Amino acid sequence: MEVKTLNEIRIRGFEVLVKNLGPADAIRFIQSYSHGSGDYTRERKTWLEKDLDTVAAGILERRKKENRA
Repeated sequence: MEVKTLNEIRIRGFEVLVKNLGPADAIRFIQSYSHGSGDYTRERKTWLEKDLDTVAAGILERRKKENRA
């Protein structure tokens, strides 16, 4: 099995998307992803201090706020 570079994988991925979705939907699919924001390492320490119910409630509240915006 040949090991591909990350660039080769990206190119092939775009080719497959365009072939299967068409150019317009392939672009829409790619645009649906974001890199996110924040400092994962710092925020992770805070998350680990909370219990699962508190974390889940926070996620649901944030989604509600984002849907209102």
